[in-house]
Amino acid sequence: MIIVMETGATPKQVNDVVSRIKTLGLDAHLSEGEERTIVGVVGAPIPPTLDDEFESHGGVQQVVRITKKYKLTGWDFHPQKTVIRVRDVEIGGDEVTVIAGPCSVESEDQTVSTARAVKAAGATILRGGAHKPRTSPYEFRGLGRRGLEILATAREETGMPIITEVMTPADIDQVGQFTDIFQIGARNAQNYLLLEEVGKAGKPVMIKRGLSMMIEEWLLAAEYVMAQGNPDVILCERGVRTFEPLTRNTLDVSAVPVVRGMSHLPIFVDPSHAAGKRALVGSLALAGVAAGADGLMIEVHPNPDQALSDGAQSLTFDQFAELTPRIAAVAGAVGRSLCATGSLLGV
Repeated sequence: MIIVMETGATPKQVNDVVSRIKTLGLDAHLSEGEERTIVGVVGAPIPPTLDDEFESHGGVQQVVRITKKYKLTGWDFHPQKTVIRVRDVEIGGDEVTVIAGPCSVESEDQTVSTARAVKAAGATILRGGAHKPRTSPYEFRGLGRRGLEILATAREETGMPIITEVMTPADIDQVGQFTDIFQIGARNAQNYLLLEEVGKAGKPVMIKRGLSMMIEEWLLAAEYVMAQGNPDVILCERGVRTFEPLTRNTLDVSAVPVVRGMSHLPIFVDPSHAAGKRALVGSLALAGVAAGADGLMIEVHPNPDQALSDGAQSLTFDQFAELTPRIAAVAGAVGRSLCATGSLLGV
């Protein structure tokens, strides 16, 4: 249910509505726009007479019951597009945000050199895995806390915010000491206990789409985070598993406009995991921006052939530097701009 307040509703009238909702054991979520405030009512059961009660309440313009399963992630509860600020970076606004960095943190030199290179080429957020979920238990699974410390060093060196994956509820406190954005990987996209706990951590959360996840399920995963009082959620399309063996996954470009029609949350595209092959990464990145993505997440490594994970899909420094002007050009063609630094600005 949403309660649309009148344009001139007073703070007291809004607070009275919120207080009444809470006395019923329900949750109230405020969305304050330029013209009016919307109060979202979440929980069950919602009394059948509540519509009539609130329609006669002072300051209330309209009461609407929402039948969609996803509520906080949808436009009905939040009619303005969500814009998230992480340090000096704005996500979900007019600019296309590029996140770049290595799949795994392997050493301080590897991570810091990559951070400097991607920043110079136009990236504004650094990615890097300290905890890595791997299909085989014998593959490199990350440096753990040491990897997080290296990411923090790279942030100090470059000023770039960092995003890294959290895999279990037990890791949230430690990862949260270092990261600016929590990443929930595709394998954990329906780990509802993890989603609830990370929602309480007070930092933005990126949720990658699961391997066989329908879009409504993806929005409901975000709902778990937002239901804990965290409005700062980013969605990331990274390809879904299909019958096609020539790519690692199949990038669902259509998910970008579909999600933008269903949700106010920013949506990114990860062309690296979709492609699985570096020769395809550039084309998929441009397709994502053309489709309306708010950002990209691209894997970059100083020596991809020697990478401990995902080297085949990682770009070299030169390849990434050649790609970012093309991203900027496509962004401009669809009425956006690239939040650029470094060499793109003549630095």
